[in-house]
Amino acid sequence: MTSSTERLLADPDGIAQAAALLRAGGLVALPTETVYGLGADARNNHAVARIFEAKERPQFNPLIVHVPDAQSARAYVEWSDAADILASAFWPGPLTLVLPLRPDAGLSPLVTSNLPSLAIRMPAHPVGHALLAAFGGPVAAPSANPSGRISPTNADHVLSGLAGRIDAVLDGGVCEVGLESTIIGLTGAPTLLRPGGLPLEAVEAALGHPLEQHVGTGPISAPGQLASHYAPGAQVRLNAQDTRPGERLLGFGKVTCDLNLSEAGDLTEAAANLFGHLHSLDAAGAETIAVSPIPDVGLGRAINDRLRRAAAPRDA
Repeated sequence: MTSSTERLLADPDGIAQAAALLRAGGLVALPTETVYGLGADARNNHAVARIFEAKERPQFNPLIVHVPDAQSARAYVEWSDAADILASAFWPGPLTLVLPLRPDAGLSPLVTSNLPSLAIRMPAHPVGHALLAAFGGPVAAPSANPSGRISPTNADHVLSGLAGRIDAVLDGGVCEVGLESTIIGLTGAPTLLRPGGLPLEAVEAALGHPLEQHVGTGPISAPGQLASHYAPGAQVRLNAQDTRPGERLLGFGKVTCDLNLSEAGDLTEAAANLFGHLHSLDAAGAETIAVSPIPDVGLGRAINDRLRRAAAPRDA
């Protein structure tokens, strides 16, 4: 625990302060184009352990490592032709690759939950990228929120969940994509492990063939695969055509509702609004958040994945 959490401005001084905190083993929430991540030096065992403590995250759930460029990634994973194709097409951007861990990677074993693979990505947010460049090392960074709760898409969301538990949040404004990265496993045949901010169709087009899919089945092999995740305090009811007493409606398309993900039915807009609207309805005291049907195509797959996990039964 820390006595207070500092909000740092996204200017050269703020970025330098954030990098110094990371070097000292501190925890810094940083903006990415997807959601805010809770960053620590991925080589520092104590610092990585603090991530799990601050989030109350189970240690069997691995972390994503963030790097400033693809060349840096090669120091930690066994690179492949498929990785080269996807990184060239989509980095920087909302894509995480899971590749075999190099024996000489030098990362804390807590990062990988002792798995023989590593999830790694290069974020696109200019402030997050500037911090990675200033720090000059690998940053382990799951979403900057209490484990299992709604992911943060602005600095206020981070502070509402983690104030007093982390050292600082680097305020880079609102995240543009608003959904976590798409995760592709490359330890064997290319496999979708988690839908996210990069549509499946784009990945398959770049590779020139369909992906295998491992979403919601088998043991944990990548971040974001827990059955109950991304949940507000309120209960969540999916595919709602109406509202019931005590409910607030999160709409999509031309519906009468409390908040609308996208009145125009735009899935990109809906993805960007999803977590922020869930935060707002939760803060307004909804007993249950009812959600309009979302088309299960393109980014709709990732939106529905997050909503299913938000609506899943929770541990007592």
